[in-house]
Amino acid sequence: MDKKKLTEIIDIFKESGLGKLELSETAADKTFTLKLEKNAACAPVPVMAAPAAMPAAAPMESAQPAPAPQDIKDYNKYRDIKSPMVGVFYAAPSPDAEPFVKVGKKVKKGDTLCVIEAMKLMNDVVAEEDGEIVEVCAENGALVEFGQVLFKIF
Repeated sequence: MDKKKLTEIIDIFKESGLGKLELSETAADKTFTLKLEKNAACAPVPVMAAPAAMPAAAPMESAQPAPAPQDIKDYNKYRDIKSPMVGVFYAAPSPDAEPFVKVGKKVKKGDTLCVIEAMKLMNDVVAEEDGEIVEVCAENGALVEFGQVLFKIF
């Protein structure tokens, strides 16, 4: 598969509401398989109506819902706060404590947003600028990768 075609497929996948995509292409006795999966915490969730014959299931409770502020019109002004390292994401200083930040909280430069545990060391991730948290993209206790979006800030 050529690079241009691959780039187009990835761009279409990013813009779609799909959570997973798997493609296979066979040419000249060689098979190329592409598997793409969006991060479940940040991926858009398609809304589907339940059939009339089936009772609607109770909505799942999210640890930190991410409603978009109604007064913000320009969504391109959101900035991503990305993980500076590979490790385990912790939203609070201890299991029984309140999270450092929640959706809607205003933060100032230098405020601790979360902790990432890497090689038994706790590393604070701090805000690099003032703003408001509009989305928490990582799940407490989940493994995060370098460059993975942890928060969206406005």
